[in-house]
Amino acid sequence: MGAAVELEAGGRAVRLSNPDKIYFPARGFTKLDVAQYYLSVGPGILRALRDRPTTLERYPEGVEGESFFQKRAPKYLPDWIPTAHISFPSGRTADEICPTEVAAVIWAANLGTLPFHPWPVRREAVDHPDELRIDLDPQPGTDFKDAVKAALELRPLLEEHGLRGWPKTSGGRGVHVFVPIEPRWEFTGVRRAAIAVARELERRMPGRVTTAWWKEERGERIFVDYNQTARDRTIASAYSVRPNPRALVSAPLRWDELEHVSPSDFDLATMPGRFAELGDVHADMDDHAFSLESLLELSRKDERDHGLSDLPYPPDYPKMPGEPKRVQPSRAKKPTADRRPCRSAR
Repeated sequence: MGAAVELEAGGRAVRLSNPDKIYFPARGFTKLDVAQYYLSVGPGILRALRDRPTTLERYPEGVEGESFFQKRAPKYLPDWIPTAHISFPSGRTADEICPTEVAAVIWAANLGTLPFHPWPVRREAVDHPDELRIDLDPQPGTDFKDAVKAALELRPLLEEHGLRGWPKTSGGRGVHVFVPIEPRWEFTGVRRAAIAVARELERRMPGRVTTAWWKEERGERIFVDYNQTARDRTIASAYSVRPNPRALVSAPLRWDELEHVSPSDFDLATMPGRFAELGDVHADMDDHAFSLESLLELSRKDERDHGLSDLPYPPDYPKMPGEPKRVQPSRAKKPTADRRPCRSAR
C-alpha cells in the first residue's frame, strides 16, 4: 500500500502509514486524500474542534470496513495533544483528545478517523456548553429541502430571542444550526433551551416539524432532535468527512446560500476549492457568545401556560428528574378504564 509518508501540518511533521489505502472505493479516494483534504481546510476544522473533547469515528479499512467510536484517548497519544477529563451519563469517565493544532487532526486521520465529533464544551469548562446545537433531521418522506425550510423559519425565531445561528449541512440530508452561547448553563439548562426552540418551531410549522421522540409518532416531518444537546451527545463537526460512498462533507454555509445548495455540492474533492476561495465562512463564530435567558423564559412559559414539561431522554440515560415515562407509545399499557373486563371461558 505504499511506504509511509510525512505530512507537514503547522510546522509539525505527522507520519501517515499506508497512504495509498483506499478509503472510498466508489471514488478511489485514499487515506492520503483524506489527510490532504483536512490539511486544505485546516483553519476551519481546527476552529470547529479547538480545545473541545472530541470523539473519533474511525474507519481503519475505509468506509466499507468495520468502524467504531473512540472516546478514550489511546495510550500512544502524542504528548503534544492535550486531553480533557469528561464524565458520561453512566457515571463513567474518560480522557478525550482536545485538538489545539491541525497536526492533531492529521494524526487522527492516520488512525482512520473520518468524522470528528466534538463536545459543545471547552476543556477548561467541561460541564458548561458554549454552543447550542440545533439538529434538523429529515424523517422518511422528507428531504434536505424540507430541512432548509425549517432552518429558514428557525433563523428569525432565534433573532427574536437575541440569538444568531450559523448553518451547515450535516453531510447527509439534514441541516445543523449552531449558536455560540455563554458557558453559564449546564447540559440540562441548554437542553431545556433546545426543547423550547423546538416546540416554538413546531408551533410555527404545524405538520412540517415535530418534537416527537418516538419514530412512530414523527410522520413525514422534520424532527428537531433536542437530545443532541444532552451530555455525551455530539454532532459531526464542520468540515468532517462523512462515511458515505461519495465522501460528502459537513459544509458550513452562509444563510443567503442555504436555499441554493445541495449536500452533494460539498465533498472531499470540491470543498478544498471552496475553502481556498471563501475561507471559513463560520470564522467569526468564536467572536460571539449569546445568552439563553430568553429561551429559558420561553421554556418556563411553556410549562406555566401550556403544561409542557420535559421530554424523554435517550434510552441509555438514567431516569432524569421531571422526565415523562420513557415508554414507546405503542407499547404503553392502556389505562385500566379503557380495558374490557375478561370474561370467563365458561
